[in-house]
Amino acid sequence: MNVSRIVVLGAGAWGTALANSYCSSNHSVTLWSIEADHVAEMQAERVNRRYLPDIALNETLAITGDFATACKDADLALIATPVAGLRPTLKRIATEFPTLPVLWVCKGFEAGSGKLPHEVAAELLAPGTGRGALTGPSFAQEVATGLPCAITLASKDLAFARHWAGKLMHPRLRLYANDDIVGAEIGAAVKNVLAIAAGISDGLGFGFNARAALLTRGLAEIARLSTALGGRSETLMGLAGMGDLILTATGDLSRNRRVGLALAEGKQLPQILQELGHVAEGVLTTATVVQRARSLSVEMPITEAVHAVLEGGLNPRDAVEQLMTREARLENGAG
Repeated sequence: MNVSRIVVLGAGAWGTALANSYCSSNHSVTLWSIEADHVAEMQAERVNRRYLPDIALNETLAITGDFATACKDADLALIATPVAGLRPTLKRIATEFPTLPVLWVCKGFEAGSGKLPHEVAAELLAPGTGRGALTGPSFAQEVATGLPCAITLASKDLAFARHWAGKLMHPRLRLYANDDIVGAEIGAAVKNVLAIAAGISDGLGFGFNARAALLTRGLAEIARLSTALGGRSETLMGLAGMGDLILTATGDLSRNRRVGLALAEGKQLPQILQELGHVAEGVLTTATVVQRARSLSVEMPITEAVHAVLEGGLNPRDAVEQLMTREARLENGAG
């Protein structure tokens, strides 16, 4: 494998985990953060105490707060900000490094515009600029410690996806190329909403049968929305759909699942988010998913129920009761 020069833009848990992982596979990696004090702390202590306090940073990892220095001579930019940071980061790249290929790892819809990450990128990057999404079942903590993981690299340009999937794959991190970026990003976004639902169900003690039903019907909701937006349903049977949903809805490291568990305990959302201390994308995503689904006449009852709970208009137990007592219908039909 030829060595690539990779800049990771965003020093949260996932960005740091990827940066460390690619240092270990002998790429030349720079980690950038917009926060000067965070940069100084990581440079001095060689650990990201805010997001991955138990992981020593690779001695070859360069850390900087200078955007131009970070991106200069890079072969690839990995944007590891939350969705809210994607647009400003892409704007800087488009202005200062317009030919730099870009991958992003953020999942969800942009607040306000309701756009998926690839739609935001299409607004800002010049035609022909390589771009795509890294997505799939991947907890940062496990990747950072070197545990095996498999994810999807999705891009409308399949040649680009195959090229970078090959270069970024190593024995502990397997990548699969996919040209259905719509399906991949819908799976990545909506699974966070369903993880909140699964947390509510588990927190209320409804058992494994209820969780299995919830996730299966939830996956059907994801597939319906994806198809309506031009994605392919088979994408949702892979890592970007089913794989990510299973991990996020059942894994103890899932922030969105923890939100659901706390809601089931009767805690209020502001308190939950304060105690969490990290971004739970499902909370920010739910309203947008509901809005886009309604505009396309796509029925998503589980997502609607989560939205009602987050807005404070529905008790978590009543939400599950409503889902269980909906009128009978064909399994392969809408809803």
